[in-house]
Amino acid sequence: MVNIQVDGKQVEVAHGSTVMDAASRLGIYVPHFCYHKKLSIAANCRMCLVQVEKAPKPLPACATPVTEGMKVWTHSEQAVDAQQGVMEFLLINHPLDCPICDQGGECQLQDLAVGYGASASRYAEPKRVVLHKDLGPLVSAAEMTRCIQCTRCVRFGQEIAGIMELGMAGRGEHAEIVSFVGKTVDSELSGNSIDICPVGALTSKPFRYAARTWELARRKSIAPHDSLGSNLVVQVKDHRVLRVVPFENDAVNECWLSDKDRFSYEALRSDERLTTPMLKHIDQDGAKTWKPVDWQTALEFVAKGLTDVVSRHGAGALSALVSPHATMEEISLVARLVRGLGSDNIDFRLRQSDFRADAATTTSDASVPWLGLPVAELNTLDRVLVIGSFLRKDHPLVAQRLRQAAKKAAQISMLHSVDDDWLMNVAHKTIVPPSQLPAALAAIVVAAAQAAGKPVPPPLARISVTDEAKAVAGSLLSGTKTAILLGNYATQHADGSQLHALAQALTELTGGTLGFLTEAANTIGAHLARALPQAGGKNAQAMLAEPGRAYLVLHAEPEFDCANALAARAALEKADLVVVLSPFKHGIGYADVLLPISPFTETAGTFVNCEGRVQSFHGVVKPLAETRPGWKVLRVLGSMLNLPDFTFDTIEEVRAAVLPAQADVTLRLSNACRVAITAPNATKSNVIERVADVPIYFADPLVRRSAPLQETVDAKAPKARMHRSLFDTLRLTAGAQVKVGQGRGEAVLTAVVDAAVPPGVVRIAAAHASTCGLEGMSGAVSIERA
Repeated sequence: MVNIQVDGKQVEVAHGSTVMDAASRLGIYVPHFCYHKKLSIAANCRMCLVQVEKAPKPLPACATPVTEGMKVWTHSEQAVDAQQGVMEFLLINHPLDCPICDQGGECQLQDLAVGYGASASRYAEPKRVVLHKDLGPLVSAAEMTRCIQCTRCVRFGQEIAGIMELGMAGRGEHAEIVSFVGKTVDSELSGNSIDICPVGALTSKPFRYAARTWELARRKSIAPHDSLGSNLVVQVKDHRVLRVVPFENDAVNECWLSDKDRFSYEALRSDERLTTPMLKHIDQDGAKTWKPVDWQTALEFVAKGLTDVVSRHGAGALSALVSPHATMEEISLVARLVRGLGSDNIDFRLRQSDFRADAATTTSDASVPWLGLPVAELNTLDRVLVIGSFLRKDHPLVAQRLRQAAKKAAQISMLHSVDDDWLMNVAHKTIVPPSQLPAALAAIVVAAAQAAGKPVPPPLARISVTDEAKAVAGSLLSGTKTAILLGNYATQHADGSQLHALAQALTELTGGTLGFLTEAANTIGAHLARALPQAGGKNAQAMLAEPGRAYLVLHAEPEFDCANALAARAALEKADLVVVLSPFKHGIGYADVLLPISPFTETAGTFVNCEGRVQSFHGVVKPLAETRPGWKVLRVLGSMLNLPDFTFDTIEEVRAAVLPAQADVTLRLSNACRVAITAPNATKSNVIERVADVPIYFADPLVRRSAPLQETVDAKAPKARMHRSLFDTLRLTAGAQVKVGQGRGEAVLTAVVDAAVPPGVVRIAAAHASTCGLEGMSGAVSIERA
């Protein structure tokens, strides 16, 4: 530790700290622009100049390392004179347009100009002008003349997002921030450049000129998308959400947000919002029309319909499909309602296709899969194996943490069916077709057992070990803090239970931690609410393969959210009664009643993130029109059906019924696998296999309806991506249209060559209108010219 004196106050800081760190420790503010605590030191704005004893001139606080006995003055005459001089230079070319600047009222330059700027400018020459730049649909760079070249946005791209999409061109007065020629800013974290820009150069394009910052009410909330559960500040004016920014929480999202969390609020004003209950009416000639009704009529119709189905066909004819993006309270009440009617057919694992683990688990030993360690510890890992994950797009901020670990010499290994660019140094890659994924993981298990001098699991005795497997096993065994993480693709894999069992065996051999990245904001919350079959009920796959008579659909869009979208739609169309509870108009072709329930901004609720952190929130605006919070709708419906235990008056009572205390969550978290390891199946080399990712902006109903997100590169229509060898075998030409067949379904797509896809595999995204006609998210497909 080093002792230093700042403005007459003593403080002890660690070796390698800067004067800025010491001042911050004492609560002393040093003016700055280019400095950011999460970015590297640039020291190019010079605003943080301070006086240091025995130094011949002021020094930048952000770049000056502390030494024993150092004395620093941040507000001495010499320091303030230097800071005022820097401010004068910064304002020379800065336009005087604060009244019309979107950053007005929250601008760092504006604030510091009051304290360090002169009342009048001595600069009489013409000011420079920087032309508008098009950075895409999310970030506006229309007034780059305001830029002060702090380079925060450049360093953010390089160090946090992992990709340099902005840079500085020119020198001196001609220096300016530019994107690469003809390119936009397409990172899934691009919106953070808006937050870190200290002036009005980079602003939010969807929010542009919508309101002044002092007109906005600020309310905390939790992101409803990926499993991280990022903390939000939702900014509201006139009962409308106008902007979402991060609420800093180093234990979860730090000070960052993914673009999905930041811009999905635009869906709240979508033309597809459902604002009143609607019933399907069938005329005498068979024509179907939808009629708005009041809540009493709609709920009476639902209650009567459910009662009739159960009385005529038995409780087993009723099923519930639940989205893991719903709140825990909504999910628990649906489970309570379905079980109150005598059925156990409820599931939230809509994209899962392997349910063999259910048969090996009893209700008493049911455990909740989770990350296996706190989110904040991801940065400290030194060895990581990620199995089956489209990491950057499925978990943008988890990828960011692993990126920071990789910069500290952590060895990240990838086992996947696509060689995605994670924008980090990946030490070892094993890329195999989907059917070979269990065999590839089994080879790593065998290699680890041999290297550690431990017995090889008997079913794997005949597995041959490759050099790749030895390299991955050696990496894991050489670490002191190791984690093996299963991604969404691994969970949704046709042999997902075997991947889990093999990963568990590898964890035991390497002494590491086994974790699941988990799919959605409330995957763990849905487990805790017991929204899955427990007493012989049907899982999501069985509910659709063996169509029931009645379905409750909560916040889900089965034609996009299920592993087999074709089977989902067919089952729902055959049903006697389909009740859709959603903020949006969907399911018009198969639903019988649409009940408008609130999105996350209009209701209170709870999400439990991937580390098991329980995060409750309140609604930030009033429900739109006749929309009602889902938990209230379900509570009233349960009461109308005369079911027990539906006498909740507040959402806190509902929450307490599911989770009496945080300790109950911790006790139930476990990644133990009770499925026995089996020898991997032999693969057929003459079959074309499909790899299906769920693109970041197709993943849930909100992002699918956010207009700015749908204009991004990541929201483009899916293509049939394949290796050059398969492309040539099929004798295709650039831009050729192909007909892809899978099961009973087919889709016509554009074929493109993608070096990231292994031979014999075609990558076709799921959850999109153009591909939801295919049967399943994996398996054999046929491809021919359209």
